[in-house]
Amino acid sequence: MLDRIIHFSIRNKLVIGFFVLGLIIWGSYSLSKLPFDAVPDITNNQVQIITQAPNLGAQEVEQFITAPVELAMSNIPEMIEKRSISRSGISVVTLVFHDNTDVYWARQQVNERLKEAQEVIPEGFGKLSLAPISTGLGEIYQYTIHTKPQYKDKYSPTDLRTIQDWIVRTQLAGTEGVAEVSGWGGYVKQYEVAVDNDRLNSLNITIPELYEALENNNGNTGGSYIEQRNNSYFIRGIGQVKSLSDIEKIVIKSVNGIPILVRDVATVQFGSATRYGAVTRNGEGEVVAGITLMLKGEDFNKVIANVKERMKQI
Repeated sequence: MLDRIIHFSIRNKLVIGFFVLGLIIWGSYSLSKLPFDAVPDITNNQVQIITQAPNLGAQEVEQFITAPVELAMSNIPEMIEKRSISRSGISVVTLVFHDNTDVYWARQQVNERLKEAQEVIPEGFGKLSLAPISTGLGEIYQYTIHTKPQYKDKYSPTDLRTIQDWIVRTQLAGTEGVAEVSGWGGYVKQYEVAVDNDRLNSLNITIPELYEALENNNGNTGGSYIEQRNNSYFIRGIGQVKSLSDIEKIVIKSVNGIPILVRDVATVQFGSATRYGAVTRNGEGEVVAGITLMLKGEDFNKVIANVKERMKQI
């Protein structure tokens, strides 16, 4: 058999030449489409369910969140492993599937059972969410947001974090091949209502009443429309707060026809969420950092090129 192949190759050099040329062209094309990565991704096929419960301790997180979620996910097909972590304020349940299982199919199966688990969890204890479709080796691009030396005092750590969350992150999120954009450092801006207990007691107002007033007086509503001749006038109720002053003017309740406002019982101010770390750069002070996570199975070279091109635009 081998002798026949050799004799055929010698007698038909032109045909063999065309075959070799076609093989070279095919191989070159396949090489150009082959995804390259610095480190092979050997992460197993998994779906993570993350629940944040800042008001609960580790024991309550395990009892009221992790255990019901694990029970709801017990009968998912093609699942080979299930593990969980319960810590103070957070629950992470990891479901591992067969390597040949489509990750989007697996997430669909998990998502269908999330509603069942959410109904068992007590109201206000936490909202279930799926982790992004990425892996432990999906961190492909890191960056920092900092000020130039001449503008060092112009932007505070809160301003830098706001820039990260509302400008950089929103524009990077639409990049092809990117699963998630996360940031840390700085201070996450919050609107705080610092309650004065003495004022509450003197005016006979409870904290639940204050909560209810803040919830019910921050939103826009629609009221259909009015037709007049050839025109239609749409009715809207504008009630969404836009400043600290708007929050201060919210009415909690009326006593003898006199409205009691939020500013009468509390101080409205800007604040920040509790943080557990900071980011510095070159020993020059605090900055804000960000990281992009690549979708599982994407071509690293293409995704990183897309991210760098989008960064130039940002």
